[in-house]
This record gives sequence, structure tokens and C-alpha cells, in this order.
Amino acid sequence: MTKIMPYKNVTDAMSNLDNGGRFYNILTKADDGIISKSELGKVGGVFSDKQKMMLFFELSISKLDQENRNSIISKLEENLQKLYFKYKAIELLPSEANTKGIIASNAIITGIPQLIQSKNDFNGFIMTPVISGNVTTFVMMPLIDMYDVYELRDEKSDKNFLIAHAKKTEKLPEKKIKVAGVLKELKSDKNDTQAAKIFLEAIYHMEIK
Repeated sequence: MTKIMPYKNVTDAMSNLDNGGRFYNILTKADDGIISKSELGKVGGVFSDKQKMMLFFELSISKLDQENRNSIISKLEENLQKLYFKYKAIELLPSEANTKGIIASNAIITGIPQLIQSKNDFNGFIMTPVISGNVTTFVMMPLIDMYDVYELRDEKSDKNFLIAHAKKTEKLPEKKIKVAGVLKELKSDKNDTQAAKIFLEAIYHMEIK
């Protein structure tokens, strides 16, 4: 999971985001007042996944006031503005995520993460693609085998919500943070046809100061 350092002002944001893109994007110019897909992809390190790209952008400008955020959003090229509003994340507390979260949508959830250490303490399965030659099949795999799984605790209600991110990455600090990602289905049994609950596939996190 990538830690995001949000921009502190519009000048810093535009100097980083309006960057000219990669060297072979010859039609994209730095400092022209327009943020293109290649420029946003360059700074976010995400080029093909538009949903993750918009999530990165939203977190990166989250510390600016609304007027300045609107100013930066208006600099996105037209198709990126449409994507921004299409994938705009809903901000939730852990106590709200199960009832207000929408599967496959972006979400930003604030809480205190606690790593689930033992497989005996957790049971949940996700559908995982397996590719063999030109054939793709899907199998049910334990979530805890695929990810590091955390309970994100709500300070006010002491309720938890599950978040997960790729293994072999730096562990999350046990303090209040914002975690951003995509909401996905979690099933309680391999043979379940419907999701028992949802979890957040965490992609980015940001410290709260």
C-alpha cells in the first residue's frame, strides 16, 4: 500500500501534476494549465487503472480547501474530469462502511488498523482469477492467504471494518489514518453464492495530523 503525501497548496499541486507526462508523450506539455492522463499517471505511478488513478488524485488534493480543490479539478482535461466524478470516493467511518459502502466503488475510510495475526481468527473468501493458457477460471481463495488483513476500528463506536492489502508490504501503523481503496465482496464460505459482507482492498493510506 502506498503512502500519500498530499499537496499543501495549489502551486505545489500544479507544479507536480502539470508535468509534461512521460518523455514520449510529445503532445503533452508541462505548465500549460491542463492536467492530462499521462501527466497524472506519471506522478501517481498508475497508467492503465483509471479508478486507482482518480483515487490517487483525490487523496493528493484532499488537504486543500474546497475552493482550491475545485480549482485543481477544473485543470483536468475534460475526459479526466468525467472520470473523477465517476469514481469519486465516498468517505466513511468503519461503523458506516457495511451499510453505506457500494461494491466496486472507491472509498476512503478513517480509523485505527489492527493486523489480524492468525488464520484461526479470520474466515473469509474472495473470487480469484486463475489463468491457464488462453483460459481464465475463477476459484475461491481465503482472503488472508492473499492479503494482510486488518480490522479498522472506529474510535467513536468501537466497531470494526475489514481492510486488506498486498502481502510483503510495510505494515500499517496502529494509529488513526485514512485508508483508500476499492470495496469488494467477501464470502464466508467457498460455496456461498452471495457475499456475506464487504471489505476494502486498500491501495493508499494517509496519515492524519
